[in-house]
Amino acid sequence: MILDAAFRAIGQMGDRRFQGVLLRGIGLTVTLLVAVIWLVMWAAGWLVGDSITLPWIGTLTWLDNAASLAALPVMLLLSVFLMVPVASAITSLFLDDVAQAVEDRHYPHLGPATPVSFADGLGDSLGFLGTLVLANMVALVLYLIFAPLAPFIFWALNGFLLGREYFTLAAMRRVGRTEARRLRRRHLLTIWAGGVLMAVPLTVPLVNLIVPVLGAATFTHVFHRLHDPRRG
Repeated sequence: MILDAAFRAIGQMGDRRFQGVLLRGIGLTVTLLVAVIWLVMWAAGWLVGDSITLPWIGTLTWLDNAASLAALPVMLLLSVFLMVPVASAITSLFLDDVAQAVEDRHYPHLGPATPVSFADGLGDSLGFLGTLVLANMVALVLYLIFAPLAPFIFWALNGFLLGREYFTLAAMRRVGRTEARRLRRRHLLTIWAGGVLMAVPLTVPLVNLIVPVLGAATFTHVFHRLHDPRRG
């Protein structure tokens, strides 16, 4: 069922609504990361100041520029690791469009879904981003202790988080948040397995940026199959 849902999602990646969500997500992510990098560089220069006087050495100037330049490679390195979780969180704001595109094509007999409000979507996205970043920071300890198993730990952890998030997004449009949680608990292992399938491409540069769209489409199919096995 999970593989069938994933192949159906891949087959629809040419959909203009899929591509629109992908481009918006990546565009906003790059804009946000550039803004954060600039802000950190400015803050580093402002905190250090443009000059400082040291005993026996004298006055050192241009320290603000040096601090800003020193902060640049650090932020660029961090942005590599933050790109995917930030893109996932931002893209999740628009995933209702992906789910609707899937339902229009594969489940046209369904009535209109209840869209998630922007406030709820923003709250869910920020919560998802925080959980994703925090969980992976904590998992760094496990990666170091069990280095040979690090990829499997990464896939298991992020698979659980991705499956939980994308299934909830797909389900709550149709059955509400409370019923979505009940279904998620009932089908935990299936949803986790689907999330692991989404987590594997996270380790592939550039391909990882389509995971939010692919995940939303895949779990829209998964939801309909689990909620009503006669569908699909």
